[in-house]
Amino acid sequence: MSKGAMFLLEPVNPLEVFTPEDFTEEHRMIAATAADFAMGEVAPHMAELEEQKEGLAPELLRKAGELGLLSNDIPETYGGMELDKITSIVIAENLVAGGSFIISHGAHTGIGTLPIVFFGNDEQKARYLPALATGKKLAAYALTEPGSGSDALAAKTKAVLSEDGKYYILNGTKQFITNAGYADVFITYAKVDGDKFTAFIVDRDTEGFSIGPEEKKMGIKGSSTRSLIFENARVPVENVLFEIGKGHVVAFNILNIGRFKLAAGCLGTAKLALKHSARYALERQQFGLPIAKFGLIQEKLARINTATFVTESMVYRTGGLIDDMLAQVGHTGQETAKGIEEYAVECSINKVYGSETLDMAADEAVQIFGGYGYSQEYPVEQIYRDSRINRIFEGTNEINRLIIPGTLLRRAMKGQLPLLPAAQKLARDLLTMMPAMGESDGAPLAEQQKVLENMKKVFLLVAGAAAQKYMEKLEREQEILGMLADMVIEVFAMESALARTLKAIQREGEEKASLKVDMVRSYFNDTIPKMETWAREALAAMASGDELRTQLAALKKLARYTPVDGVAARRRIAAKVLEAEGYTC
Repeated sequence: MSKGAMFLLEPVNPLEVFTPEDFTEEHRMIAATAADFAMGEVAPHMAELEEQKEGLAPELLRKAGELGLLSNDIPETYGGMELDKITSIVIAENLVAGGSFIISHGAHTGIGTLPIVFFGNDEQKARYLPALATGKKLAAYALTEPGSGSDALAAKTKAVLSEDGKYYILNGTKQFITNAGYADVFITYAKVDGDKFTAFIVDRDTEGFSIGPEEKKMGIKGSSTRSLIFENARVPVENVLFEIGKGHVVAFNILNIGRFKLAAGCLGTAKLALKHSARYALERQQFGLPIAKFGLIQEKLARINTATFVTESMVYRTGGLIDDMLAQVGHTGQETAKGIEEYAVECSINKVYGSETLDMAADEAVQIFGGYGYSQEYPVEQIYRDSRINRIFEGTNEINRLIIPGTLLRRAMKGQLPLLPAAQKLARDLLTMMPAMGESDGAPLAEQQKVLENMKKVFLLVAGAAAQKYMEKLEREQEILGMLADMVIEVFAMESALARTLKAIQREGEEKASLKVDMVRSYFNDTIPKMETWAREALAAMASGDELRTQLAALKKLARYTPVDGVAARRRIAAKVLEAEGYTC
């Protein structure tokens, strides 16, 4: 099993990377079930969902439960299917035709249910999980407060043990809680005695517990979002989840999975936006031609398809890594949560990249539709509104950009990730190093493979300089951390797409994989200049004079790249998109 974030230091074997081409028949069957349910049962009620017709969302969730779409992550012992994480993201990706129903589904099956799966004791699992598996009971997750969003540990909700020792008395308010309007079970966090951050399972009928009114939201209107109010709420002591003072362990591990699943939903929605865009481009006539014939429209379609392909490659690669880990530690319990934490960096990468890909796809879809894209009569208007929340959910993208390098450096300081020795070695080698370039060996995508290796060194160059200059004060330099995060994200993105394509070439030949090859070459074309710009700006913020000139000379060596004809590549990609009338690879 590869350790988390080791992709920065080691080459990846393409044959060991999980890709959508590796789906089993069961994966495909469940994908079809989820897609059919979204199209057949949810999409026809989209307008009613948007108006929050009373009882509709929970009814649809229960119908999903009857099809097994709520129980994938729940152990068989407690009425679940206990399937792999690839299946979880297949479901998340394919429910998106139901609009914001995917938000309600994700809150229930992910952050609402998994805390009990991973951290509940046997009695709690037996009491809650069978009903959560079927939808008889629905779940919500209550972490955010009016004064503590990204800073979750600053929560002010308090819990005090009652005199008889049978209850914890909770006082406080939670805000922006998905599924609050109809959930039966709330995973809630409070500070015992004002300082011990602790997780609780709160039932809807708890004495002293009430629900606020619906929020008036920009998008995801079909989901319920309300506040929770605790006024001397009496929560039985047996509803403490995990351990007193260990709520942060529950919260942060569950957020890793939440980020990972959110990326899958963004992936599915980006594909949906592209399908609408391609079909509209073929139908819409301007100047006597379908707008699909225009180069700037084709460029948009190609860029959406390429970014979606990269996202898909990243999401399923990460799913494969997590499943490899689960094969060793099991699918349930605290060891599973600890194992998933190993890939916290990858989960944050997926969340940031997936949400920003969807925002780009939604924005370009509206542009392709023109004025009609701004009208509620056309589907991309809702996609555009709904997409924006994903950069805020599950930790803002800014917070996740801080988590990525912060986690890397913390592991490096503990000796868990040999990042600093690699950076020090690179600094010694760079003065005499001449990076090998070109496709002289004739292997497919040979130059991209060499460039990827150099981009990892670019990251090490900047990370090493940052660690040396700021040491333990680096956490205060958020701009530098943000640029380091962007470099890590793009390295993982490039490598995921490249590994998937090389695997496809080995299996079916370069000709059949030609679309993937075009997308990889086009993507590298666009990404290398960005990597160089981030590195140049970060180095200039940390050094000057001869030191800076030396670093920039090393950067120039590493960033050397022969561009391909991106215009021709994007035209070929767009032609395939239009032929497929949507996403294709």
